[in-house]
This record gives sequence, structure tokens and C-alpha cells, in this order.
Amino acid sequence: MKHVNKKLLLSAAIAALLAGCDSGGISIEPETVDNSVDNSVSGGTPTDANNPCASYEESGQVMQGSFDGANCTYSASFVDSGNALTQDLFIPALDNGGVHIFEGSLFVGNNYDDDATMAAAGIAEGGDGAKLTIEAGSTIAFPDSTKFMVVNRGSQLFAVGTADAPITFTSTSDAVDNAVAFDAVQQWGGMVINGFGITNKCSYDASLNTSECHVLAEGAAGKDQSNYGGDNNSDSSGQLEYVRVKHTGAEVANGDELNGITFSAVGGETIVKNLQVYSTYDDGIEMFGGAVSFENYLAMYVRDDSIDIDEGWNGSITNALVIQAETDGNHCIESDGIGSYDDKDAATIDAMISAGINSRPVIDGLTCIISANGADTATHDPGAGWRFREAIFPKITNSMVLASFNADTTGVDGSNYCLRVEDPETLVEAEMGTQLQIESNIFACEDRTKGGPVGSQTLEEWAVANNNVFADITGAVDPTAMNATQLQLLEGTPSVFSIATGNMMVNDAPISISPISRAYFGALSQGDLDWTQGWTYGLHDGEPLWFAN
Repeated sequence: MKHVNKKLLLSAAIAALLAGCDSGGISIEPETVDNSVDNSVSGGTPTDANNPCASYEESGQVMQGSFDGANCTYSASFVDSGNALTQDLFIPALDNGGVHIFEGSLFVGNNYDDDATMAAAGIAEGGDGAKLTIEAGSTIAFPDSTKFMVVNRGSQLFAVGTADAPITFTSTSDAVDNAVAFDAVQQWGGMVINGFGITNKCSYDASLNTSECHVLAEGAAGKDQSNYGGDNNSDSSGQLEYVRVKHTGAEVANGDELNGITFSAVGGETIVKNLQVYSTYDDGIEMFGGAVSFENYLAMYVRDDSIDIDEGWNGSITNALVIQAETDGNHCIESDGIGSYDDKDAATIDAMISAGINSRPVIDGLTCIISANGADTATHDPGAGWRFREAIFPKITNSMVLASFNADTTGVDGSNYCLRVEDPETLVEAEMGTQLQIESNIFACEDRTKGGPVGSQTLEEWAVANNNVFADITGAVDPTAMNATQLQLLEGTPSVFSIATGNMMVNDAPISISPISRAYFGALSQGDLDWTQGWTYGLHDGEPLWFAN
């Protein structure tokens, strides 16, 4: 039960009495607010005019966070999984690095799992539901691994930071207590954004219309449930710019391990630019269908897949830097074309491909720096490059996979591969060369490929024929300029910038390929604008990168 601030009520009563008569010059000094009182629920108006915490009004009652002079705390009665935010809310940046602490999960908008209830609520696209707006420079924190954040269909998140004032989602152990290691994970759940985009988990007619498309999203069951899916790949779930998501990946009630951010059928009108995922137990970003695109994505110390694709995602990634930990991390890209592929017959798969609702990602300018760890030291599986399977048709250009800083220690041939392509539909499309393109990429891994063949060629032969280059790697070879004359791909400290194409060396010779429609390979070049400066965490500050010179 919330307690009424008696001093404020007394002060208000005195002021009301004096308003009806001549005060004779007598002035009443305002009472000092007792911030030990929980004001997160008040009757009609905020009880503290000096409280900077976010607030909203519902049914004549104002709900507001409690301010302790530094941070704002929001109880489960303000918002939680069973008490979703249904009003628009603005979260301001707090002075002196103050933190917004949510004691419950932050659910934006109600969830619906049938067409009739959703239609009755007036929810048909992004913008129909609640909008959460977060001011540049804000930090949002959660207290434990059972708490997470969901933006439901129809609702939108506008988290637009700047290079000088990024927005951070993290744990209280990190933001308030400063008591986590740089690579700590599972300090809170993570983020899930649900949209009305196309997912091949649902059924569509010839015009790609659907009904009763309500796929269960990652997260907990019961009141924590959320759903995604529809037939609008132009849907908007809002805007994320200069956003950092840290220390996520907890396993919630039904056994799901949440990612940094899960994009469930999120539409292409959603803007995501300058996004970092840092230290997460499961995947960095995972896309289940939809068409959301990304520009400038940084993944650091992701223990599973840094980029995970499934259920017909048809978006793009432009400029992405993936840095695994020295001894932990799975795929840079793990990708599937069709959800529940093994449960579908060939005719169903062919129909989905004909309709264009299998995954068709477009990725340009990706640098993957991956561990060559053994399975006994990895949280999930050994570090690896790109895996394409289950009727996916990717287009990947101007990118690099580097697993050469460490020697391959798995003891299992082929487990630290750079490139893996498998399953009939993907391999046939690679041979046909119409919808699938893997071109102008550099691979530096001791285990070059896995999967194939592509027609009469091995996978490596096919890749080389399509303008890709493989470095000869035996043991650890540092690809930083002037460290190993036979392999020179990256600049000095930190070793994340690609050197000029004309100065690159692979196998003791100038590189034999050129980038397509851009001046350099990979995510970053010293001669170009460094989009990571100012707002990212751990790349230019903090714990030194394990491979940096």
C-alpha cells in the first residue's frame, strides 16, 4: 500500500484556507518533500513537483516513479508483464547519470493472441498502441534475471540517442552497483520487439495476406506471454539510434534464453541505426521474419550467435562489427530460411520459396573477429563464421571472417569453419546464382568450409569462383598489418579497421579481389568515418581487446 505524504496535504490545506482571505503579507514557505515516501502512485497529480521521474495518468490517477535524489525507481504497480503500459510515456534523461530502475518487467502495450480481440482494441499496425519515448542519454536498468522488456504489436519504442548521449539498457548490478565484470551475462533478461511483419510460421494466400497469425514470442509463459506476426512487412515498431544493450541473455520461466534484442516479425519502417549488443549469454540480435534493417551494428562478447536469422527475415545489415571473446562465442551468422524446416515437406518449402517468404538477408560490410576455441570452453559451440541453411538465400558482400588470431583448438576438423552452406534448396540456389550471392569476401580460418557441394564444385571451389578469397592458415596468424607479412588485413590498435584494399596481403601476395560498390572490405576503414566513436562501450575504452596490439 502506498502512503500519503501528510506534510504535503497539510501544506495544501493551509494554502487553501489562506486563499479565501487577506494574508496580510504573511508568506507560507513550502515544505521540504520527504523522498523516503513512495510516490509512485498518487491521487490526481504528482505529489512532488521536483520529481523528474516519468509519469502517466490512467483513470484519473497519476502514476509516477519514486526519486531518491539520483535515480528513479518504478514499482511493478507502475508497469510489469501483467500490468502493461497502455499510455504513452516519456522517460527523461536524469542529471549526473541517474538511472531509471524498473522493478518489474517493462511491457509496452497489451498482447493479443486472436484477431477478434485485437480488432476490438483497435490494434492493426505500429502506432495504434502505446508509445514509449526515451530521451537521449538515459539509462534503463532491471534488477535481476527474471525481468525483461517487451514492445508488443501496435506499440512503438522511440529510443533515439546521440553519439554524445547514447541510450543504455542494462542491469542495476551494472548501472547502479558497478559490480559486474566486463563480460558478465544474464544480469537481466533482454529485449523483445514484436511486429506485424511476415513470418513463414504463419499461412498466407497468394497476395500474402494472413489471419490468426499469432506466433508465440521468446519469453516467459502466462502473463509474460507475447505474440508476433502478420502480413505487413512495412510495419513500424519505432526507432532505435545510438542504443546499447548490455549483460543480457537470462533464461526465463519457459526455458527460453533471451537475446540482446529479439526482433520478431518487425517491419521495415522501423529504424535501427547505431546499435550495440554487449556481453549476452544467447544471441546478439535475432530476427524471426519481418523486414527490419540495421545500419552500424556492433556485437561484442556474444556467447552464442551474434546475428541470428530465421522465419523469412528480408531485411539488411550495412556495416557490422562482431568481436567474440577470446575463448567463447559461436557463429558470427547463424541463419535459417524457413521456420520449423524439418517438419515441412518439399512441396510446402517450394511454395514458400515461390512466394518469396523464405529468409533473404542482404549483408554488406561485415567484419567477424571470432574465437578459435574448443567446445569444452565455449558456452554453446565453438567459434565459427557463417552458416546458411534451410532454404535461405543470402546476399553477402565486402565482408571478412577472421579466426586466425588463435590457433584452432577444437580438435574436431571443420568446427571452426569460415563458411558453411547446406540443405538442398540453398545449395541449388547457389548453383543457379540468381537469388543467392556470396561475393567479394575474405576468409581467414584454419577450417575453411563445411557443407556443399555446389553442383559439381566443392563449396570452396564455388566460393573462389565467385570472387571470394581464402587465406592459408596454420596455427595462429595475426592479420594485423606488419605482424605477419603473408596476411595483412587490419590496421593497428585497436585491430578492427580494415587497411586499404591496395595494401592488403593474402597468402604472401596482394589481394586478388576488389570490394563491390564501396572502397573497402569489412565494417570500418581508417580512411572513412568511424561510426563506433563516442557512443559504444568497451571498444575504445574499458577492458583491452584480447587481440589488440
